[in-house]
Amino acid sequence: MQRIVTLLTDFGTRDHYVAAVKGVLLNINPNLYLVDITHEIRPQDIREGAFVLASSFKYFPVGTIHLAVVDPGVGGKRQGLAAATEQHLFVGPDNGLFDWAFDLEPPRQVVALENPVYWLPQPSLVFHGRDIFAPAAGHLSTGLPLEKLGPPLHYKMRLPGRLILEKQKELQGEIIYIDRFGNLISNIEIPPLPGGRELRDLQAYLGTEQLLVGPRTYEEGPPLRPFALIGSSNLLEVSVRNGSAQEITGCSVGTSVLVRKQK
Repeated sequence: MQRIVTLLTDFGTRDHYVAAVKGVLLNINPNLYLVDITHEIRPQDIREGAFVLASSFKYFPVGTIHLAVVDPGVGGKRQGLAAATEQHLFVGPDNGLFDWAFDLEPPRQVVALENPVYWLPQPSLVFHGRDIFAPAAGHLSTGLPLEKLGPPLHYKMRLPGRLILEKQKELQGEIIYIDRFGNLISNIEIPPLPGGRELRDLQAYLGTEQLLVGPRTYEEGPPLRPFALIGSSNLLEVSVRNGSAQEITGCSVGTSVLVRKQK
């Protein structure tokens, strides 16, 4: 039975970790189609992993299994989980990594990965991605019912979600992700308005600096001047045409972002 399993981790590609996880999956189901979302999440950065997973999972076919491991609490009190939403399955640590995905597509069933029958023998305390999560995803790909993996788990959101500008006069957010182009992506979502006036009716600030608003695409922005636009994840981002907003502004993850409705 061929199934798609995506992988998202902070393991990088220099070491053996990703290969070991893939080996476990393929030993259980040699017919798997494995897709790497990324292995370059900043080490231990759960929120970055949550953003990238939420920005990508929904574009995969119904029935895809998403194995995600950004797990600074490995071996501690946090539990492992497997979850089923309306269209997808998720496996990984219960530490907030799935919060943004579940905000978009709420889980219908969540279980704790407590059945050792579906672990590797003698699992390492520091590599649950290989020894517990990968076997769970592999067995799910063969048609194993979710409940076989363990008892029901009450899922609790841990991370703050998207901040949506609705009736508020202003909204304070922050930069949560910087892509390889240097675009500064915030956690502020601005719903569409008639005529595409989403940003033209707003003032936007990065830290204490007011941003140009109005450009709808990167090409419309002026050279070398940071401007705000709505990016492909429907979040407010700060960009520079043919350049890096990160380099030009010197800002980083955690920098405050303010949007304010003009009177």
